[in-house]
Amino acid sequence: MIVAIKGILVSSTPLSAVIECGGIFYELNIPLTTAERLPAHGTEVLLHTVAVYREDSQTLYGFASAEDRDFFKLIIEKVSGVGPKIALNAMSRMSVSTLSDAIASGDSAMLAKCPGIGRKTAERMVLELRGSIAGTVNSAAEHSAASLSASAPGRSNASDAVAALVALGLKLPDADKAVRAAMLKLGPDASTESLVKSAFTS
Repeated sequence: MIVAIKGILVSSTPLSAVIECGGIFYELNIPLTTAERLPAHGTEVLLHTVAVYREDSQTLYGFASAEDRDFFKLIIEKVSGVGPKIALNAMSRMSVSTLSDAIASGDSAMLAKCPGIGRKTAERMVLELRGSIAGTVNSAAEHSAASLSASAPGRSNASDAVAALVALGLKLPDADKAVRAAMLKLGPDASTESLVKSAFTS
């Protein structure tokens, strides 16, 4: 099983990337949230992957982090009626932290704003994933308290920043995109206040 590919980024679009590794060129479908984090063409990149095999096709999906890859796998394996295309669309619309928060809190209305996910599918995602997502969120919080990990606070601050921007009048997808850009600029340890300020000035 191919779980990651490390090589030279040959080309990319908002929804795909071609990586050369040992003389073999791999084309991967990626979400917009991964495309935003790709390096310049001609430089080395590592993408965490999921291979999906069908009777008439073999498709690779790539993600900037193992967390994003695992979230994608969780959706397509646990939620009936949701395939790779819909999962990729959702992850292109919103960050994994925002999607996870929506599932954990039972906010199906937020999920329904993603392309290809209607009200019934959103409700099914909450029903079938809420326990898994809530367990992951709680585990991350406990780990953060014990080890003072930098990644968990970053996720919390990002979610708080998105909520603050929405409260100030931005649409959710725009707020999520702005915060993702701010995190790329400021780093995962950025405070909620600095993320909000950066989002407004960018």
